[in-house]
Amino acid sequence: MQLLNLPAIDAKITEEKGKKRIFDGIRKKYVALTPEEWVRQHFIHYLVNEMHYPAGLIAVETMVTVNRLRQRADIVVYSKSLRPALIVECKAPEVVIGQQTLNQAARYNIALGVHYLVVTNGMATYCIELGSHQEAPKLLQGLPVYDVLTMD
Repeated sequence: MQLLNLPAIDAKITEEKGKKRIFDGIRKKYVALTPEEWVRQHFIHYLVNEMHYPAGLIAVETMVTVNRLRQRADIVVYSKSLRPALIVECKAPEVVIGQQTLNQAARYNIALGVHYLVVTNGMATYCIELGSHQEAPKLLQGLPVYDVLTMD
């Protein structure tokens, strides 16, 4: 798999019926190793090991319903009071992060109501702090620390 602009991980990879699978420590199971999953696993590692977000408050492929359509948010981080606080939308490294990706994360936010949206392809990562109705969204230089992220 491709080297990413995220800290390297010690991934548990296996092969089953000719297809590679990677262990997801959040879901506690092996999942198909796609380029997007490679990015997702690196980003989870980054959240837990570098940013010290609690693994127990991270959900992967969270079901959200928007306009009666069921969709899945790649990563959702919850506050200590179990409110959604941050959405991460992961794309394969070759996918350019643009307005379409940001719109996808924003659609999930209709159902979840978080304060932070993150979009990443493993090469570039953007974090947007959503303001109140009076404040415009703000592009941040990095991710907020967990305690700031989850101020309810």
